[in-house]
Amino acid sequence: MSITKPTKNTLKTAWHTLISNSAWRWFQKAFVLIIFSLAVNHLATHDNFIDSESYRFPIEGFLSTIVLFILIGIITNLNFKFYKKKYFSKKIELATILWFMVSTLGYITIMYIPVNIILNIVVGGQTVFYYLLIGLLITLLLSFIFISILYAPDIYSLYKLSIKDAEITIESGAKTTKLTYKNIACFYSENKIVYTVKNDGTTINTGFTLNELEEKINDQLFFRANRQIIINKDAVDQIEKIENGKLNIRLKASIKNDAITKINISRYKRKAFMSWIQ
Repeated sequence: MSITKPTKNTLKTAWHTLISNSAWRWFQKAFVLIIFSLAVNHLATHDNFIDSESYRFPIEGFLSTIVLFILIGIITNLNFKFYKKKYFSKKIELATILWFMVSTLGYITIMYIPVNIILNIVVGGQTVFYYLLIGLLITLLLSFIFISILYAPDIYSLYKLSIKDAEITIESGAKTTKLTYKNIACFYSENKIVYTVKNDGTTINTGFTLNELEEKINDQLFFRANRQIIINKDAVDQIEKIENGKLNIRLKASIKNDAITKINISRYKRKAFMSWIQ
């Protein structure tokens, strides 16, 4: 399979599109930040209500809220990059998303307390624990809403990417082939060479080991059946119970190879397999 080399104009267009999309995302985040800051400071006290006779634009509160939310944005962005690299790029689960939210709010709490104490010292005020606690709770609530609005599209995009449309690049000798997950039936190892089996039964030898592939691919779709093979959920055709609590798996892809025609799941992996396949 040959890969067409992208032209200079194609790369330039793709680069400009990437920059435009990134700039638009940051513009959205800045817009939400400003709206949140305006709303919070105008609702904080009655004198800040627009219809109040003594209305004065809360410039100090607005600027301090902007600074606070910038710090929150930096913390959230760094934590999101960490979760994206370690978890989200491979598998999107509700538990992982909740841990991302909880850990981010935890970091915000750690940042909020010393920052507010320092700000009170700078302006010559006193830190009252009650108001500090109330302010923290309000900040965490707003941060939860803020993070949910801004990062829900990113997490959803990663979720869609992690399922069937994600690609894996396979180098075989001088050839480089890109396959989407939905076109792969399984990976199997034979004579220390790992092969990719496509849904039509054709095979491509790879430069990976099964352990490397297991770390690389999405485990919502792929399962390490045994030491020889990793199978795609959508490629499973039949599951048969055999002796000693084992399972025999038959794939849709037709290929004459014992590693594929006789896929056994041990009784130790049976529970994990059945949980995965459902």
